[in-house]
Amino acid sequence: MSFVIKKIDHVQLAAPKGCEEAARGFFSGILGLAEVEKPEELKKRGGVWFEFGTFQLHIGVEEPFSPAKKAHPGFVVENIEELKKLLNEKQIAFTSDDNLPGASRIHVHDPFGNRLEFLEWI
Repeated sequence: MSFVIKKIDHVQLAAPKGCEEAARGFFSGILGLAEVEKPEELKKRGGVWFEFGTFQLHIGVEEPFSPAKKAHPGFVVENIEELKKLLNEKQIAFTSDDNLPGASRIHVHDPFGNRLEFLEWI
């Protein structure tokens, strides 16, 4: 092949129109992701972008909206027990899943119903 795929630049999740404040509250306020400014031409589409490490998470407006119930991004976490504690404090439900050998992992739904996976390799 004459090309090489090097890494994932970003993941996009869909959300309903008017999602921006709820997205900021969850992804920035609770999960601690830094918001990044969208390019001027894309701002008019709505949504909001976040960054962590060298990756971005884009929340994009989709109408009609339907949350991703099975498809999901998987985020590697350091100290998943602290994340669980924070989610409990914020009354955000999660399910533990011990079906992946060598990993402690949970599944959470964002404010729009999209499935998210968080895991820590042991």
